[in-house]
Formats: sequence, C-alpha cells, structure tokens
Amino acid sequence: MHIVDEKRVIRFGLFELDLRSRELYKQGHKIHLQEQPFQVLAALLESPGEVFSREELRRRMWPGDTFVDFEVGLNAAVKRLRQALGDSADSPRFVETLPRLGYRFLAPVTFLRESERAVSATATPATETTSVPSRGTASGSIAAVFGVAQSLRRHWWKIAAVVLVIGAIVGFSLRLRRPAVTAPVIAVLPFKNLATQPDTDYFSDGLTDEIIRNLSTIEGLQVRSRTSSFAFKDKPRNIREVGAQLNANLVLEGSVLRVGDTLRINAQLVRVPDDTPVWSGRYDREMKDVFAIQDEISSSIVTQLRLKLRTGRRRYHTAPEIYDTYLRGLAWSKGVRPGPVAKLREALRLFQEVVAKDPEFAPGHMGMARVLSKMSATRQATFEGAFEQARAAAEKALRLDPLLPEAHDFMGESRARDLEWDQAETYYRRALALDPNLSETRSRFASRVLLPLGKTDEAVSQARRAVELEPLSSEAWDALLLVLYVAGRFDETIQTCQRVLASKPDDTFAQNTYGRALTQKGRLAEAIALFEKLQDNPGTRRFLGYAYAKSGRRADAERLAAVPDPAQLRQQAIIYSGLGDADRAMNALWRMAAERDPNASSFTVLPELAFLRGDPRFKEFRRKQNLPEIP
Repeated sequence: MHIVDEKRVIRFGLFELDLRSRELYKQGHKIHLQEQPFQVLAALLESPGEVFSREELRRRMWPGDTFVDFEVGLNAAVKRLRQALGDSADSPRFVETLPRLGYRFLAPVTFLRESERAVSATATPATETTSVPSRGTASGSIAAVFGVAQSLRRHWWKIAAVVLVIGAIVGFSLRLRRPAVTAPVIAVLPFKNLATQPDTDYFSDGLTDEIIRNLSTIEGLQVRSRTSSFAFKDKPRNIREVGAQLNANLVLEGSVLRVGDTLRINAQLVRVPDDTPVWSGRYDREMKDVFAIQDEISSSIVTQLRLKLRTGRRRYHTAPEIYDTYLRGLAWSKGVRPGPVAKLREALRLFQEVVAKDPEFAPGHMGMARVLSKMSATRQATFEGAFEQARAAAEKALRLDPLLPEAHDFMGESRARDLEWDQAETYYRRALALDPNLSETRSRFASRVLLPLGKTDEAVSQARRAVELEPLSSEAWDALLLVLYVAGRFDETIQTCQRVLASKPDDTFAQNTYGRALTQKGRLAEAIALFEKLQDNPGTRRFLGYAYAKSGRRADAERLAAVPDPAQLRQQAIIYSGLGDADRAMNALWRMAAERDPNASSFTVLPELAFLRGDPRFKEFRRKQNLPEIP
C-alpha cells in the first residue's frame, strides 16, 4: 500500500508525521528529526506491519551514484529514529529489527487528510488584533513597540473590561457545552487468537478474562465486565461503536500467538473518541512468563493513565501446563461449548486436575466452587451435595488467598443460603471493596440479600451499577428488572422491560416481568394475553395463574396450580396468593423452606404475596428465616 497524496499526515500512537512538511509531532509538539531518519520512517509507514528490506532502504536513501558506508549510515539513521520516538531495539513499540531481513513498523497507523488532523492543544492562534510595523531597523521596531505600549496603558481599563466580558462569555459557554471530565472507563475486547490450531480460543479468551480481572485492581479505573466485552468477539473492529454501546472511553485490544512454550502478545490501549492509540506493548516471552506479562500490561496502563494499583492483591504463579488446564476449565465453565451438563462435568474435571497438581493455586479451587454451585442449581439427583462441596472449595480458596474477591462473593451467597444475613452482607461488601467492578456480585447482592432484608433502595442502586458495568449482560438487566419490580416501581419496571425487549424481543424473563408489572397496575387483559403466548414456558404458568385469579377466572387459576412442575411449590405459592387463599399459600411457603429452596426467603418480598404481610403466620415465617419484619 502506498500513501496517496491527499492523505499526507500519518498518525501512530502519540505521534503525527507530516509527509509534505517532513515534520514529526508528538501531541502537537515538534520533534527534531533529521532527513535520513525521516526517510526511514516514511518508508516503513508506507506498508505498516510488512517487512521493508535493508536493500530497499539503501536504494531509496542512497542512489547508485552515491558512495557511502551504507551499513553504518542506515544503522545510525534507525538509531536516531528510535531516539526520536522513544523506542527501544530490545522491546520495540514502533520499529522492529528482523535480523538479516530488514525492518517492520509495528504500531497501528491512521492516514489523515489535512482537514482531519487534530488541532494541537498547544497551538497558537494565527490572527492578531494589533500589528507592530517593521521599520527595517531595531530602533524603529523598539519605537513602534514603545508607542503601542503607551497606547495600551492609556486605554487599559477599556481593554480590561473587554477581557472580562469575553472571559465571562467563554466561561459560561464552556460550562454549557463542555462535557464533565469523566473517570477512565475501559473495555477489554477479546484478544485475537493468531494460532492456526483448532480449538485454541480457550487460551486467548482465558487470557482476556485474566487481564480484565487484573485491571480491576487499578484504583479509579472502571472496567467493563466479560459478558459485554465478549459480545464483540469476531466482529469487525469499530472502536467508536464499542465505546458507545459499553459507555467506555478506553478500549484495550490485542492478539495472542502461542507456539509451543513461546508467546507473542500484542496489546494496545486506544482512546475511543478519536480512535487514537495511547499505549501499546509487545511481549515475546516464554509461557512461564504469562503472569508477568499480565502484570506488565496492568502496570503500563496505570502509568499511562496516572492511576495506582490497589494494595494487597495477590499475584499467582503456577506451572505453565497447570495454567493451561485452568484456562481450559474456564472456557468450559463460561459456556463456550454445547451441552450444559457435559460442560459442567468437563469443567469440574479440569479444575480438579489443577488443584491436584497445585493445591496452592487459589483460582483453581474457586473455579471448582463455581462449577459445583451451578451443578447444585440443576436439581439433578446425581449432583446432590454439590453445593456443600462448592462451599468447601470456596473456603479453601479463601484460606489460600484472603483477598480473592470471587471467594468473598461466593461466601456471601453461601451465608445467604444458610440464612446468616449479617455475614452474607459482610462478605458481599468485602468482595465489592476488593473489586468494585464485579457486576455479577452486585446483581447477586441486590437480589439475594438486600431484597429479602427489605433494603430495596440500595438493592436498586446496586442493580443499576451492575448494568452500568455490564450494559450488554442479560443477567444484569434481569436482576435490575426483578429489583425494580419487588421495590414496587411498576411504571419504571414497565419502561425498563420495554427497553430490554426492544433489543431482545425473546427475553422470557423480561416478558414475564413486563406481564407481572402490568398485572400489578391492573392491566389484566394485557398481562393475560402476554402470558398466554408464553404459557408453554413452565416459569410463566405461575404468573398466568395469578393473573387469572386476579381477573376472577378462579377455575383456570386452580387448574394451573395443579399442573406438575419441577418448581410446583413456587407456582402454588404465587397462584394461591392470587386467589387470596392464605392457608394454601402459607403451606407452600413452609414446604419450600423445608425443602431448602434458596428462593423461600426472597418470595416473602414479592408483590404477589403482599396480601400475606399482615398474617401472623407470615411474620413468623419471616422470623424463622432470620429476616426482619416488613414495615
């Protein structure tokens, strides 16, 4: 590719090269660059990423009739170019040497027309309001300046008034038009896997997960979570679109090439508004250095953004083959392969292999805990006792690393199941103090602890924050819908459901919540019509039965309450409440508690069961659940 004439400014990193004026700028400041280093740079920028041979450079810089020590001259030119760019031959960011071949330009480049060139913040306006005529002599110039100075002194009060007025107008205008300075918000796009072997995405995806986790240790940096970032995997690069959808002003992108025990990782931090790289790094290392690379990327971003790392976060080290197995386990547990039960079993096997080989690797135990917890939620007999095993694995992870936020998160969930609400709240708050960017933790904290405790305002706040961190996560939006509904904010629930359904029309949870809010607003015909379209979904029947009951269709409600369902007690608690049958509704609640249904406590705050709140038996049930009385 050759640079066309109309695009004569080339931007890379913090630099701009003007091909016509033959000048190099860094953030608007001119950098001294001699002719030969300029020629080398211009040549490499013609084909960024491709090898430019030394022989091609010789022909361009020294024609055939020029007698010069070419090797010495070229080496000196490249050295001076690197000095101008602040680059290094050992760890190149811009100019890479390929022994016996030539050179290659590494950083992404943007070709600009003159009209597209960014105006430097240090540029000086060209227009002047007062000119000093030149007399051709020093004395003439001095006299002219002296005369102007006298004139300025005579009219200083007029000038001062004008300056004040202009200053006030400009200041007011800036306050109206300039957006507030915002904190850095970063989205980490899935690193591109450059390996040619099949089924190796687990490594690049897992590495991306780990980088997201590490960046969360940077104080003052908001980090968009995995679900939203991975929505852009394998899609055409569009940094501005990523920024708009994730509400991020920075994007970290990169690539991973693994060949045996060697790694090549390229990373680049891009400013979203103008798609300009602000930092890039390239790491050619051995697999055993993968943890060091992650730390170096975090440290570089800290330095670039002038932030600081949170203290006390542990850095992990394990053998390369064990870490590879751990990343495979993450891939299976994150849902990137088909077959839910088979997936969970394979993920568990891999994590068990990790902790067997390295019992001190806390993330391996935490991976086991999460997989076992998912198994326990399947309600299959073969997974009986899975949650107790999950709890033991999380406790082991926490003993190994008391600062592991995911372990505190899990222990919060565990204590909530045990109805130990104070401890559950403490664990969740500790997890969020260690890593404020944990979107799923905020959603769980809101729905599983704050709602049952009746702390609805904080639950709404936590759920909103989770959506900010994961704007493309269905789970985060579903948690917000639930919290808004339980808080009794039915109009807002309806509006938020409509927003979700506009982009995801098949979101069953949003459809159900929409219908539930319509029911509470008395719009029963609309709710029933919606639920009847969804009634093949077992989770919808309970809400349809409740709507039938509230509309006077008692026989239809009774019929649905009797339909066999894996969660029939939940179904009956809601439908019997709609029928106003306190005895049968309370009986269903007590049986849910006896079967250790983790939703028994949260059912007590559902709007459908609100009519029971004055019943002494309901108050006793809340006390048995270690919950305060609902005011």
